[in-house]
Amino acid sequence: MKKLTITINDEVYEGLYRRVGKRKISRFLEGLARPHVVDADLDAAYRQMAADEAREAEAEEWSEGLIHDVADQPR
Repeated sequence: MKKLTITINDEVYEGLYRRVGKRKISRFLEGLARPHVVDADLDAAYRQMAADEAREAEAEEWSEGLIHDVADQPR
């Protein structure tokens, strides 16, 4: 495992902090980047991710939070 320092906009950091949680940002960003940079069998990777019940529960909670945020926005 490697440690990486990145620079992001304050607004993006605050959004990640609120939505994902302080100690989960690295894992969240790795999950987003992995399919784009790692040559692997995507079907196997998606099956592996789906089998991770804790991760799936977190993803569902996060996506449900987005739905509520969108629903609260004026049209």
